[in-house]
Amino acid sequence: MLLLHVLFYNMLLIGACGYAWLGGRSDERITAATCVLATIASFALVTELRFSRVELGVLAVDLATAGVFVAVALRSAQFWPLWVSGLQLTSSLTHLLKAVQPNLMPFAYAAAEAIWSYPILIILAVATWRLRRQDMPSTAH
Repeated sequence: MLLLHVLFYNMLLIGACGYAWLGGRSDERITAATCVLATIASFALVTELRFSRVELGVLAVDLATAGVFVAVALRSAQFWPLWVSGLQLTSSLTHLLKAVQPNLMPFAYAAAEAIWSYPILIILAVATWRLRRQDMPSTAH
């Protein structure tokens, strides 16, 4: 089951970020690159204890990712980066939940921390699709 989850996430990550990189502008590209780098860094920094205590490395990645998303949102003329920033901040707050509630099951902590990545990627793909649709020349006379 875990392997299926990882496979699905990686397919969504590659699809959404590849689409955003190829079809987007700077907001979409920065967000896509940040998502890919944050995913790689998070996997690399998870400790051997696997979410049985606060994952400080993953927390640092989440906060840096939130910082990039907020910076994109502050300079963007689009609304979607605000949603992405809010979802990433929600994800970052799960680390606080684990710190306050140390007996939180590792699976619940990991799931709560990761679940927000899916809507972020979907929002990125939809934003890129809408941008491309907006940029298409109209064939109606």
